[in-house]
Amino acid sequence: MNEKFYTLPEEKQQKIINAAMEVFSQNEYKRASTDLIAAKAGVSKGLLFYYFHNKKELYLFLYDYVIEVMKEQVVDEKFYEITDFFELLSYCAGKKVKVLSRNPYITDFAMRAFYSEKEAVSEDLKQINVSRTEELYEMYFKSIDAYKFREGANPYMVMKMLLWMSDGYLHDLQMSGKPIDVDVLMEEFDRWMTMFRKLVYKEEYQNGRD
Repeated sequence: MNEKFYTLPEEKQQKIINAAMEVFSQNEYKRASTDLIAAKAGVSKGLLFYYFHNKKELYLFLYDYVIEVMKEQVVDEKFYEITDFFELLSYCAGKKVKVLSRNPYITDFAMRAFYSEKEAVSEDLKQINVSRTEELYEMYFKSIDAYKFREGANPYMVMKMLLWMSDGYLHDLQMSGKPIDVDVLMEEFDRWMTMFRKLVYKEEYQNGRD
């Protein structure tokens, strides 16, 4: 990404980000118009490509931006006080839901990006998702009470399975054309966590007791 983008006033940066988020969230990558992005941002297409060399660079920057926004909104003082794996998962999910409810374009953009296939950005996104999942796990769960897990239970794999279940649930909604209700998603996620807690925690910790 062209570092000159960060020399712009923050308000101008945000206008470009918001415009790109809106257009990419409403269109597949190949059909998203950079002319429209530039127009919505109030800049020329030439200037847009001065800051981002091409459409792909802009898209990948935006995807990384969404990940960073979510991370910044989730990690706070209370976050570092939570050591129970499932309590921490619930806290992270709740914070992310609040971000999504305030930024509707983030939800649609993230969904399109995550399920991107046979697009010019698809392979890059897959690599980002793999590396970021491991990175975020190390950051989020480094202080969990691992002793609560049954022998042989792998916290990282439990997290990945819950993510796969969430992704599958969202993908089904996307394929059916149904709107995403984040409150319903949270209810489902809570049920899945209750199920996994009973499967992977030692008996004395299955009801949330220390």
